[in-house]
Amino acid sequence: MAKLPYELQVALRYTRARRRNDRRNRFVSFMSMASMAGIALGVAALIVVLSVMNGFQKEVRDRMLGVVSHIEVLAPPELTGANAPPGSSGSSASSSVNWDAVLKTAKEDPRVVAGAPYVLSQAMLTSGDSVQGAIIRGIVPAAEAGVDDIGKKMAAGSLDTLTPGDFNVAIGIDLARALRVRMGDKIVLIAPQGNITPAGMVPRLKQFTVTGVFESGHFEYDSGLALIAYQDAQRLFRSSSQEGLRLKTIDALEAYKVAADLMARLPPNLIARDWGQINRNWFSAVQVEKRMMFIILTLIIAVAAFNLVSSLVMTVTEKQSDIAILRTLGASPRSIMGIFMLQGGLVGIIGSIIGVVGGTLLAENVDAVYSALGLQLIPKGVYFIDYLPTDTRPHDVAMIGVTALVLSVLATIYPSWSASRVNPAEALRYE
Repeated sequence: MAKLPYELQVALRYTRARRRNDRRNRFVSFMSMASMAGIALGVAALIVVLSVMNGFQKEVRDRMLGVVSHIEVLAPPELTGANAPPGSSGSSASSSVNWDAVLKTAKEDPRVVAGAPYVLSQAMLTSGDSVQGAIIRGIVPAAEAGVDDIGKKMAAGSLDTLTPGDFNVAIGIDLARALRVRMGDKIVLIAPQGNITPAGMVPRLKQFTVTGVFESGHFEYDSGLALIAYQDAQRLFRSSSQEGLRLKTIDALEAYKVAADLMARLPPNLIARDWGQINRNWFSAVQVEKRMMFIILTLIIAVAAFNLVSSLVMTVTEKQSDIAILRTLGASPRSIMGIFMLQGGLVGIIGSIIGVVGGTLLAENVDAVYSALGLQLIPKGVYFIDYLPTDTRPHDVAMIGVTALVLSVLATIYPSWSASRVNPAEALRYE
């Protein structure tokens, strides 16, 4: 068996106490263990916090993608009118945008799996004394099923009831509660543009029947989205609406690439944007929070690294005679510096490994740990979920481990350099 270099042997000896009656050595070893524990706790805390934040981001993203499309193709308002959806007829007007051709062009990309037309506008919904603002989306139910999962999240009713001319509506569950309506109740939709009459501007009103209630799990949509038939939306909103095409891709995370490629093949007056651009503010806020949490929790590791500096300084002070003897036996200043850098490096490596393993295990089972303790971490009535989602990403774990190691190595530089400058004659004068 190959013999360990003497620098590593000495570093291992200083890291752990080998003689119980050697109080000084035991104290130095205790300081090393304390530094190791501090690094491990900092690494574990950082992994758990980032995993929980990633889990919440993934949970919200998945629920959001159940309502929004991966890509939206938009046209300026002046180019759109009350056009019929692709594959349908019966429109009273036509649009300068041929959505059939746009859909055909989009499906030439094998990454696009489905498309559906839509009309989007804002309106007021009233029922009795209750009034709520909402986003009104005109859809073709048969095509809508290919681009989102909202049809699978119906708490009551079905999207198939949104037939043209029947003026039915499907609303979010929180919006239904705010309006105090149930299945079969009537609500009045007030369009943003009114009708001009001899008496002046008269609001454009239309009564709809509630034939569907959905629960997406995302409060923004459950409290402010209503779905009606595509042709009904065209007829009601006219030029005040936004028309476009919603597309679904094979991989939602690659939608931005598909949108960029699609922009190069679409007419210059059309815009393609992915779901990340549509919800840019929310995802930007989450990314800023993650960066801030990483910086704040990295300070825990930095504190442990400063503790490592103090422990190495104490070790150098306690071991000056040993350093002097090694120097008289021929050890170079570089070797002395290597001994203490190895000691600090071992503390950092072992602490980082313990923190990575412990933090990963805790992150994967944090909800089970709280359940075993009989604690409810998240009230379902507030966050719509009663569990703590986690998503431990290897990239984050690797970055945290490398950060801990780098800080540990940097913490060893000054004490090791100080040890290499010990004068043997001065150190042995009073021995």
